Amino acid sequence: MRIIGGKYRSRVLKEFPGTEVRPTSDRAREALFNILSPKLYGARVLDLFCGTGAFGLEALSRGAREAVFNDLSRDSVRLVGENIRKLGLGRDEAKVYNLDYSVCLDRLEGKFDIVFLDPPYRLDCGAEALKKLAGRGLLAEGGVAVLERDVLPDGEIPGLERFDERKYGKAKFAFYRPV
Repeated sequence: MRIIGGKYRSRVLKEFPGTEVRPTSDRAREALFNILSPKLYGARVLDLFCGTGAFGLEALSRGAREAVFNDLSRDSVRLVGENIRKLGLGRDEAKVYNLDYSVCLDRLEGKFDIVFLDPPYRLDCGAEALKKLAGRGLLAEGGVAVLERDVLPDGEIPGLERFDERKYGKAKFAFYRPV
């Protein structure tokens, strides 16, 4: 896995061995970041189920000012830390938490311009995470939350509007904005 664009372009990221962890394909990430590119410069980003940190690190490479990474897995947090150090990022640019997503959302302060939600497909918590995100008012006006799933949730998310959907192989992205 590598950074696709920006100042860290082509830098290889450490990733999990084996096939248990499902990283988003380079093709899908590139398409996603092409869509988000107008919002990236100077953005504050949350990578809530960060895994290797690929979404948040790609955002930092493309001009985001800060990325907050969170994952319940200690292995993920360790790997994100290694990738952050490998890119030479400072604490003002990258913060890492090892919390349940719900606890993390309860503790975060301030607003985010872009939020990535890529929970493991076996966990069906994307809609709940979006509801908590909206309920806490963590998404900035004009901000975007992106949920990646194999099957997108049905129904409304109070406080958010789904304004776009895309499909890249098995990965489906739903884009939400505050209402």
